[in-house]
Amino acid sequence: MEVGSSLTPHPSSLGMLSLESLTAGYGGAPALCEFSLQVASGQIAAVIGPNGCGKSTLLRCVAGLVAPSGGRVRLDEDDVALLPPRERARRVALLPQHFVGGDELSVEAMALLGRTPYLAPYGAPSPHDCAVAARALQATDAAGLSGRRVAQLSGGERQRVMLARALAQQPRVLLLDEPTSNLDIRYQYEILDAIRRLARSENLAVVLVLHQINLAAAVADVMALLNSSGTTRACGTPEQVMTQENLEAVYQTPLIVAAHPQSGRPQARSAWVFQ
Repeated sequence: MEVGSSLTPHPSSLGMLSLESLTAGYGGAPALCEFSLQVASGQIAAVIGPNGCGKSTLLRCVAGLVAPSGGRVRLDEDDVALLPPRERARRVALLPQHFVGGDELSVEAMALLGRTPYLAPYGAPSPHDCAVAARALQATDAAGLSGRRVAQLSGGERQRVMLARALAQQPRVLLLDEPTSNLDIRYQYEILDAIRRLARSENLAVVLVLHQINLAAAVADVMALLNSSGTTRACGTPEQVMTQENLEAVYQTPLIVAAHPQSGRPQARSAWVFQ
């Protein structure tokens, strides 16, 4: 992946994303309880855990879409919840698991939607906005898709374009909710490889939610494992989090954990044997 110039306005000024004792939910018992995590620029944090443990709620809190009932999100010294919506959208980009609409748009128009926080109401994109969107498509290896409609794209191609849309916001924090969902092995690798490269080249603090725990361990600098109750079971390096004891306690299934023969990263497989 070659990027003509950095998409990040001021890479040298980037600092730390801090999640401090976040508690959040939608009425009743909280979906997420007392969650804390720090992610530096250039790092990938992967959050794993069973269905319903608060992973998506966590991302929505960081994006400012859900107000936490406790704790806070800080980017450097700024409380993200107190930022004006336009400023927050310039600093934090969220790639949701499902994006509804936009099938009729061209690839270029979809990427340009990422420039919305920089445009005046009803304002047209400037040449600079178009150049930023074009660089974002190039950065995600999606420039070759230009001229096509979103509806014509495969799942993997569409995901690269949606990632470009998020990058066109020129964020400092990139949030990704199941970016490999419904993709085959090749596209899973390509998306995660793009995310890994972009985290480094653009100095992004990345928070990634994945169900595929082995993929998470393969790409993450730091991991957090949530219990079904939304509490934190473990947080640290993949080696500290991906232990047999931790994973069996959370997923309630027998597992075997061993180092990958090439990367050395921990990988888990089922210990079930069908008779």
